[in-house]
Amino acid sequence: MANNRYNKKDLERFRKEIQNRVDKLNGTMDGIRDDLNINSKGNASLAQDSVYSVHMADAGTDSYEREKGFHLMNRETDYINFLNLALQRIESGDFGVCAVCGEKIPEERMMEVPNATKCVSCKEGEKLNLPKS
Repeated sequence: MANNRYNKKDLERFRKEIQNRVDKLNGTMDGIRDDLNINSKGNASLAQDSVYSVHMADAGTDSYEREKGFHLMNRETDYINFLNLALQRIESGDFGVCAVCGEKIPEERMMEVPNATKCVSCKEGEKLNLPKS
């Protein structure tokens, strides 16, 4: 059983890496929020009453950029939530253990995808809808 879990030193290393990613993503999201706030203040193309007072293409571009910013924020928020769940799994001792087969997920996978809950073979089986052998 001890062979399918990471030791405390490894878990601490993973925790630091995940926390660094969360901090970096929070900084990115702050920048996106700032951009969205700047674009919504003093820009005539954003006011409902003045949409027709600017060029239609400019209003479309502004709308597209806002929508893209909101989509990016949603995606980043989801990823941060997954990373926070990974931090909870570190605390509970379940980090790096496949939720399907119970085997230790390789370190390389956990460093690349720290929010992973399945080993590669179980994840591939899920995608192909195959039972684990």
